[in-house]
Amino acid sequence: MKQQTHKQHVIVGLSGGVDSAVAALLLKQQGYRVTGCYMQNWHADKNDSYCTAEQDLSDAKAVCDKLGIPLKIVDFADEYWNNVFQKCLDDFAKGTTPNPDILCNREIKFKVFFDHAIELGAHFIATGHYVRNQFHQNTWQLLKGLDPNKDQSYFLYAINPAVLERCLFPIGELEKPIVRQIAEQAGLINHNKKDSTGICFIGERKFKDFLSEYLLTKPGPIVTDTGKQIAKHDGLMFYTLGQRKGLNIGGMKGFDEAPWFVIAKDISNNTLIVSQNYGHPQLMSDKLTCRELNWLITEPPITYDCHCKTRYRQPDQACRLIKQGVDRYEVIFKEPQRAVTPGQSVVFYDKNICLGGGIIQ
Repeated sequence: MKQQTHKQHVIVGLSGGVDSAVAALLLKQQGYRVTGCYMQNWHADKNDSYCTAEQDLSDAKAVCDKLGIPLKIVDFADEYWNNVFQKCLDDFAKGTTPNPDILCNREIKFKVFFDHAIELGAHFIATGHYVRNQFHQNTWQLLKGLDPNKDQSYFLYAINPAVLERCLFPIGELEKPIVRQIAEQAGLINHNKKDSTGICFIGERKFKDFLSEYLLTKPGPIVTDTGKQIAKHDGLMFYTLGQRKGLNIGGMKGFDEAPWFVIAKDISNNTLIVSQNYGHPQLMSDKLTCRELNWLITEPPITYDCHCKTRYRQPDQACRLIKQGVDRYEVIFKEPQRAVTPGQSVVFYDKNICLGGGIIQ
């Protein structure tokens, strides 16, 4: 936690959830002058039963009332649409699988919200992310959260490293059960609120139905790894490598009852390729190429050994980075990795330090 003087002003991004609520509580206890800020990033229809924004705002207001802090409501829906949602639609249309949470952190929470807070005179912004930051060897570093089950550094690798100096992550040193305990003891209304599992505008609805509202679907064949057509898919944008559920091809005649997995997407022929082999060679990768690199440290040398994740909550994997040109790296794994997915992010680590990452090609 940064050294602070009495009454420094911090604006906390309140989502309505318990994590950001406890972040605000802890900062107030530490002597900061705290303001809550609720971001409206999506204009949902009032009859949309899947979006929890109305309830989330109500919970954020209740938390601010309990803590005796003001609440500001800001509308970043246009920025979200242009810089996050539209980019995701473009990526889905190309057959890749983007990560909206990473984009939202980069473009909204640690850019638009950050700039807005600083313009209002805040010394810092704070969020309820399970990450930490520290000043070490004349630079700010982003560290994994102390709770390995909740660490969210994977989602923050793409932010501008210059903002870390003015960011506070009050719950980064805590485990989730302790956060809930603190909230309950403080009488916060959302102490036992269920964790958010998705983006507001998708909610618990069927992903296919939602995406179909914005993109033209293009059905095509589903073929086995031996080239036999067994069904039709609804559009390659709905599927990702390694996917098991939602294929609707169980119980096929001439095949055993083993589950099917997506092993490849043939974009040029609009074909989905599946197999009943969990470890099919097409699902295993010795290496990958990534672009759109964002480094939270000084860019590493041309060849660099570290660890990485190609998806959230994956154990760190040993790898070697080899620079292959401007904004392009090859990542060679020590052990083959399953279902490395284009459009997702590969994030690099040196023990607890998040080094940065890029988009898998």
